[in-house]
Amino acid sequence: MEAASAESVLGDFDGTGFQHFDESYRFGREDDVFRIELDGEPHDVAYTFGATPLQQYLVPAPGGRFQAVGVAWDARPAGEGGQRWFHLNPDEAVPRGDVLHWSGVAGRWNTQCADCHSTNLTRGYQPETNTYDTTWSEPDVACEACHGPASLHVAWADRGDSGEGGDPGLAVQLSGDSNWHFVEGEPIARRTGTAARAELSTCAPCHSRRSSLVAAPEPGRPFLDGYRPALLDAGLYHADGQILDEVYVWGSFVQSRMHAAGVACSDCHDPHALAIEEPDAVCSGCHRSEVFAVREHHGHETGSAGASCVACHMPTRTYMGVDDRRDHGFRIPRPDLSQSVGVPNACGGCHVEQTAGWAASAIEGWRGGPVDRGAHFAITLDAGRRRLPGAGPALAALAENQAQPAIVRATALSLLGAQLDRSTAPVVLQNLAAEEGLVRMAAVGAAEALPPDERFRAVAPRLADPRLAVRIEAARVAMSVPPAERRPAPALVPALAEYRAAQDAHADRPEAHVNLGNLEVQLGDPDAARLAYERAIALGPYFIPAYVNLAELHRSLGRDDRGEAALRAGLEQAPASADLHHALGLLLARAKNLPVALEHLARAHAEAPGNARYAYVHGVALLSSGETAEAVAAFEAAHAAHPGDADILAALANVEAERGSAEAAEHYRSRLGALRAPAP
Repeated sequence: MEAASAESVLGDFDGTGFQHFDESYRFGREDDVFRIELDGEPHDVAYTFGATPLQQYLVPAPGGRFQAVGVAWDARPAGEGGQRWFHLNPDEAVPRGDVLHWSGVAGRWNTQCADCHSTNLTRGYQPETNTYDTTWSEPDVACEACHGPASLHVAWADRGDSGEGGDPGLAVQLSGDSNWHFVEGEPIARRTGTAARAELSTCAPCHSRRSSLVAAPEPGRPFLDGYRPALLDAGLYHADGQILDEVYVWGSFVQSRMHAAGVACSDCHDPHALAIEEPDAVCSGCHRSEVFAVREHHGHETGSAGASCVACHMPTRTYMGVDDRRDHGFRIPRPDLSQSVGVPNACGGCHVEQTAGWAASAIEGWRGGPVDRGAHFAITLDAGRRRLPGAGPALAALAENQAQPAIVRATALSLLGAQLDRSTAPVVLQNLAAEEGLVRMAAVGAAEALPPDERFRAVAPRLADPRLAVRIEAARVAMSVPPAERRPAPALVPALAEYRAAQDAHADRPEAHVNLGNLEVQLGDPDAARLAYERAIALGPYFIPAYVNLAELHRSLGRDDRGEAALRAGLEQAPASADLHHALGLLLARAKNLPVALEHLARAHAEAPGNARYAYVHGVALLSSGETAEAVAAFEAAHAAHPGDADILAALANVEAERGSAEAAEHYRSRLGALRAPAP
């Protein structure tokens, strides 16, 4: 991030124009002032953001905001397709008011970008005025961003104690005594010494998909003391852990054998350089070239693209239109998983005209026969995501498998929570005391599925967990227990204070106020809850849970008329929201307005066909309306899409029994009974 100037601005500001659907852009310059005209409105560029492979531009907005314009400059050479303007959402119109519009929260530098791209940032959000007074020590990433306050280091330098062995006075010391060396006869180097524990926790906050839990995280602190990282969730990662959405590096790296072996970020990267010039040369530092850089290993002509280590083990995915980023899972290509669960594989990235079956056969060809890679967690996570029959026991077994990476076991627990039963609950209880904080955090979340009295007893010890992310999750789950079922727990009060502080750190985001509203409901203060939900709507009219939760609050108070008004206000903002249509359909059904309720429930199912609950409720609504044949057809279609959903199977069994179809009813009962059989 740099102040806009003739030296820092890379884009063409010589009167060029750009059109994206109904939006028009024009880029001009007057002396040292660079200006972007957006639909006829001039905006002076305050800062450039980034340099390669693209550059964005920040323009001032009311209330101390800086917004990143939705059109960026492709800084690559023209021969690579660069030196052009392009839109970051090229395939869809993004009208003003849309959450992805450059003028909204998605383009707000203060909220979305600043904490990872500036040093010693204070967001300075002021809720009373909905304004920012954002400050920083340096506009980009400088020494203190990673090493912490530099006063002692400066004093050390001033004293001239820069000789060997002196303490440089760094608040966060990132270099350990780790070293890698080859042992005679072994193809892969071994590590001596230990890597600095602070390194991964220092890199992770800006190289992961996560949410921050404190207003100003300290460099070098354990990762879970300042952040809650995303797990291998659907939509973020493929079932085998490959990157899908913009998840950066940490989540794939901690899955890898490299991480398990003790490899640290700086073993491959110079943290003070922006790129690795020869990636394969880095690999050969620990992997003998005579073993791995040969056709017998990689099956390609030496010197070809397929012979590259990173091409096969670190395939790229393109983000922001032109930014190719490598998966850091260092995984072996598995075309067989492409065939079974539909994940991509590195072979298909080059051999785009070929099938996964062809790639699997090609590997067998140069390996001299079938290759047994063994079981992979992708099969279980895919089953868990789709709630296939037997997924619960398989997830429990994966969560117990200590040979699997912590993030995989944590993901298994998070999926298990949605399909927990008496046979798998002990696995959740056991992992509440797991060694890894990430696993404990996921186990706490999964424990929310336990009955209330068991739930509180289970999570209460974690209210005093060493890691902040676990304590906050424990506070949230503990408060989901009805007041009558809560037991005295002295640690609950400070953990709740930390939970509130985590929400206050994001007071400029509507989701924080929804979380606070939910907490006020649990504390028995409906007025405070209503104010929190209404604040969320005012901050983010696009944020659907605020309307749904506000309507549910009104329902609990016997004010469905106000709840209906809230849901209809939400539908004005998001007419295609499945959640809003579903909530409104249920409200109208309670009011005995079944015909209109059915319309909304049908719309909810149509907008979210992957939601098993919406499919089930739509079928129930058809049944309640006397449309039995249509209900059966809806349940059968829902069962085909969600074969592991017990409610849908039970509905089919019951309706067939009521229709006198004993054979069909028994068929569905047997399927229902087999749901918890072990997965194949």
